[in-house]
Amino acid sequence: MAQFPTSSDYAHTTDSTVSVNGERKDHQLSANTQFWHNLKYVISASSGFQRWQLECNAKLQSLRLDQQVQMYLRETLETLA
Repeated sequence: MAQFPTSSDYAHTTDSTVSVNGERKDHQLSANTQFWHNLKYVISASSGFQRWQLECNAKLQSLRLDQQVQMYLRETLETLA
């Protein structure tokens, strides 16, 4: 079974550092990007997301996976609210 990083895996990152050539790098952004990628993968593999995709097939065809996951989460939270 695949293991996905948890939030504690990213706790060691700093907000930002300066590289040798003076270019600013944002490590927290990189960690957040990786965390979103893993979360998006887990959500898209869930039965609830896959069922939702089948129900919304026509309006999802032109959307990227991250847009679909965002829409799914938004609609799910609106339903719960």
